[in-house]
Amino acid sequence: MRLALTSGLTRKQVADDIGVGMSTLNKWITQHRDTDVVSQEDLDLAKENDRLRREIKLLKEERDILKKATQFFAGLKQ
Repeated sequence: MRLALTSGLTRKQVADDIGVGMSTLNKWITQHRDTDVVSQEDLDLAKENDRLRREIKLLKEERDILKKATQFFAGLKQ
């Protein structure tokens, strides 16, 4: 269940990858969380992954804006 909780993949993707149905995966995750087996390190890694994904998304958006601005200003010089 670590894969489903820390990989950053959607539950649908994880279920497809391991070849089980969504309801089965959801039951396993619920049972796993109820046992409190997820370590603090795994939770910290999941939070860090989420933060990095948000940062990557922001950086890509900023890059795209800069590319468009470069194209715009290059067009003005002609």
